[in-house]
Amino acid sequence: MISILNAISLWILPIIILTILTVGLIKKVPIYEVFTDGAKEGFKVSINIIPYLVAIIVCISMLRASGFIEYIGTMFSGIFEYFRVPIDVLPIMIVRSLSGSAALGIFSDIAHNLGPDSYATKLAAVMVGSSETTFYVLAVYFGAVGIKKFRYALLTGVLADIIGIVAAILVCRFLV
Repeated sequence: MISILNAISLWILPIIILTILTVGLIKKVPIYEVFTDGAKEGFKVSINIIPYLVAIIVCISMLRASGFIEYIGTMFSGIFEYFRVPIDVLPIMIVRSLSGSAALGIFSDIAHNLGPDSYATKLAAVMVGSSETTFYVLAVYFGAVGIKKFRYALLTGVLADIIGIVAAILVCRFLV
């Protein structure tokens, strides 16, 4: 089974590229011109989202440097102990909605410091996989297309993140 999956993963990208090129040739699409137009548009979008990315990076840096994450940890330590949630995963709960790369960095620290088989590492892995970078999505994607009113999207995203965290805690408590 693993050898079949390895063969599929090896050949899937070249097959997709060849399929796209073949369909483009059959439909007589100017493939190179369409590709370069898409690249130009992608570059314009990346220039437009730079301010949003800078804002997210600054916010994450301020949270970590100010000691806010540690303060929240001490404030809610009783609740974490009651639900048997290691305090080590609190930074992931806070940062995951802001930045996926920051959450992966924190996860890497947890796995390195506590080991890959620890409960905290497993819980952190499930949390990283069961939530979305809500503020990143709102800033980058909504900013790229010019959506200014995203109140309900923000509410829905934060609610989904909270549900993902609670579900991760419940699943890990029963399965790990």
